Amino acid sequence: MTPYDPAPPPLRVRTVEIADPGPLPALLPTDGALAWVRRGEGMIGWGEVVRHKPTSVADAEEWWTELARSVVVEADLAEPPVGAGLVAFGSFVFDEQSAGRSTLVVPEVVVGRRDGRAWVTQIGTELGAAPALQAAPPPLPPAGVTYRDGALSPAQWQQAVVEAVRRISAGELDKVVLARDLIATATSTIDPRWLVARLTERYPTCWTYLVDGLVGATPEMLVRREGGLVSSRVLAGTIRRSDEDGTAVSLAAGLARSSKDLEEHGYAVASVARALAPFCSGLHVPEAPYVLELPNVLHLATDVVAAGRPGVSSLALAAALHPSAAVCGTPTADARRVIDELEHLDRERYAGPVGWVDAAGDGEWAIALRCGQIDETDGRRIRLYAGCGIVAGSDPEAELGEAAAKLLPMREALAPTD
Repeated sequence: MTPYDPAPPPLRVRTVEIADPGPLPALLPTDGALAWVRRGEGMIGWGEVVRHKPTSVADAEEWWTELARSVVVEADLAEPPVGAGLVAFGSFVFDEQSAGRSTLVVPEVVVGRRDGRAWVTQIGTELGAAPALQAAPPPLPPAGVTYRDGALSPAQWQQAVVEAVRRISAGELDKVVLARDLIATATSTIDPRWLVARLTERYPTCWTYLVDGLVGATPEMLVRREGGLVSSRVLAGTIRRSDEDGTAVSLAAGLARSSKDLEEHGYAVASVARALAPFCSGLHVPEAPYVLELPNVLHLATDVVAAGRPGVSSLALAAALHPSAAVCGTPTADARRVIDELEHLDRERYAGPVGWVDAAGDGEWAIALRCGQIDETDGRRIRLYAGCGIVAGSDPEAELGEAAAKLLPMREALAPTD
């Protein structure tokens, strides 16, 4: 009789309510840090109980559902906030053919704050005493940061925009999003905790994330599921701003009247509504977008809200939504082909879903924008990304300026404080 390995012991989860631990980024350790923070709330984690490298978001959803079904909850909060308990942090490649890798990580420790309540969760096959929470050694800024072009020079990227506009005008497609990259190299190892701290301070209304070396602050929520409520924030149509602009009122008014930006935004909203429809009821799509103001840019934004059908997890919704027209184009298949032909860039996890999921399937999955990927083999190097939606009325020089504005958050984060 052939012996067999016994089944591994189930994961155990213990969650306890705690006093306010202070700023969450200050608790991040130097190794294995994970973060999801907005307006001082969210979750951070560290350690690694289990990791899954999914081939797709749908594959991740299947794996997570099976894992969550077998956990043993030893203790929990009364009426726990969403996210208090078993959670995984994840990020996914934009294109399943990418050389990069998608990942879903279950941490050993999660510290969270939501709606005025704070908690700590321990996850593992055996649970010891609750960890002592204290501020970690403060991160140091990267030293001697220099920049070089990535896949395309500015002139080459503008030529790609020209070609994209030509194809759109010829009727091959309606919209395509073209990304460009910038390589930053420091003389010291880049501590992602420094970037998290700078981004949360400068862009508090964005979702600041750190998962497996991918770090950024995104303004765009792909999908949030909380109980029966599903929501998605669509951003498309952008204008850059500067200190010289003075008031943003005139800029916002111009953006709201821009036929080019309204056209781009319309494609993105329609793609999200179509993708959500099979999984939701009572879909509400506002008739007109509003203007979202950030320190570096203004965006046309629309918040789509719906009632999710029972049993549909946030991961399943993210799988249905990705890629939206906001990061790919319209029609999707034609836009992906043009991206492959014109970008000359592996996006890896840029513009893919990033966020978290809990045992009930609730979670938040944003689009990984305004971000950089720290090099696995050389921690002194990080690849920054930005993308622009190209439609028939796009101007190559203006699009390059927009890309520069979208790279600014990460360039600011890499700089030392004054």
